[in-house]
Amino acid sequence: MRIKLILGLTVLTTAAAAFSACGSLRADDKNAAGPAGEQNPVVSISTAKAEAREVPAFIQATGSLIADETSNIAPKTAGKIVNVYVNIGDFVGAGKVIARIDDRDARLRLAESEASVKQAQAAVRAAEARLGLSPNGKFNSSSIPEVRAANANYAQALAELRQAEANENRYRDLVESGDIAMVTYEQYRTNRDTARARAESAKQALETAVNAAKQNNESIRTAEAAVESARAQAATSRQAIEDTIIRAPFSGFISERQTAVGEYVTSSTPVATILRSNPIKIQIQVAEGDIPQIAIGRGVSIQVDAFKDRRFGGTVTAVNPALDAASRSAIVEAQIENNDNSLRAGMFATARIVREGGSTGIFVPKSAVYNDQATQSFRVFVIVENVAKLRVIQLGNEENDFYQILTGVNADEVVATGNLDQLYEGAKVSSGF
Repeated sequence: MRIKLILGLTVLTTAAAAFSACGSLRADDKNAAGPAGEQNPVVSISTAKAEAREVPAFIQATGSLIADETSNIAPKTAGKIVNVYVNIGDFVGAGKVIARIDDRDARLRLAESEASVKQAQAAVRAAEARLGLSPNGKFNSSSIPEVRAANANYAQALAELRQAEANENRYRDLVESGDIAMVTYEQYRTNRDTARARAESAKQALETAVNAAKQNNESIRTAEAAVESARAQAATSRQAIEDTIIRAPFSGFISERQTAVGEYVTSSTPVATILRSNPIKIQIQVAEGDIPQIAIGRGVSIQVDAFKDRRFGGTVTAVNPALDAASRSAIVEAQIENNDNSLRAGMFATARIVREGGSTGIFVPKSAVYNDQATQSFRVFVIVENVAKLRVIQLGNEENDFYQILTGVNADEVVATGNLDQLYEGAKVSSGF
């Protein structure tokens, strides 16, 4: 009887424990089934609409980035390098000094040229002084002292000639009338001939003086030409000094430095190499069948391994008219914007070239997509009448802050973009745009 009582108590205790455990399990099950229960709170989320956009068709190919311009900077003159101001990797602006060559000889030549200018200017002043001209005065032969004197002598000789001719005429009449003797007339005739000879001589002297003045004036012109020649030589000397300064031909990065201080260089010796990387170019190998779809001005986007989350845009600038015989492909060049100089020459890139045609694609914000690590799938929550519906999707292209959705979402459907970690199938939500 005692044994039966003990067994009965044991059974009752076990049953009670089982009942209690069962009740606890049901309560847990109820909580676990919370997504369908009324006691779960409403999740507050942000939402956005899936957008239908035109998706352009494109040709995908690979290529390498090259600098837009590459220049081996060489000096204009030969000499010894006295300073180099850049190192590999430096960015320099157009016209910045790269290096300098010893300019002492050029400065000596400039000093000589400037002295020659002063000597030539002194020769001009001396020639002007010989003619009685003020600096930069206008030439007039009648104002030259020698010409004035010769002109006065000629005028006096002409006056004496006119008087002698008048006397000769008067006495010739008197001889004819018998009033004077022939010997007296002959004296006045001789005076006339002498005055005529003096007048001719004075005229020749005047012409000689004028010619001499003109020759002296030409010597001024010659001296002025010598001044211009000396000034040109001085300008050449100044340019020779300027040529000892080696400057960057355009803005870019220094990729190589070939010389050092103390080295002797010539006009064929590169001092440094500069690359212009903004914009940067890409050379793309395009298959023969795709060439007819490509034209200059077509849009291009590229992606490189160094920046997998970015796409860089540009346009086609050249299409090689010849195909490579081995690969049956053509080289297409495109110019890519590189304002922050992220892209570097030599990088390998995948390019997409826009061509004719296209289709419509569905796009959602990136914030609406999450990667389920357990199933290795991408998912979104579509909101239907304030209830979250889980959709497994297939991603397409990335476009700025949006993903293209190939399957799983339709245009204009509302998707959750916030608090995705609190959502589940059937969760009630409070949303707004």
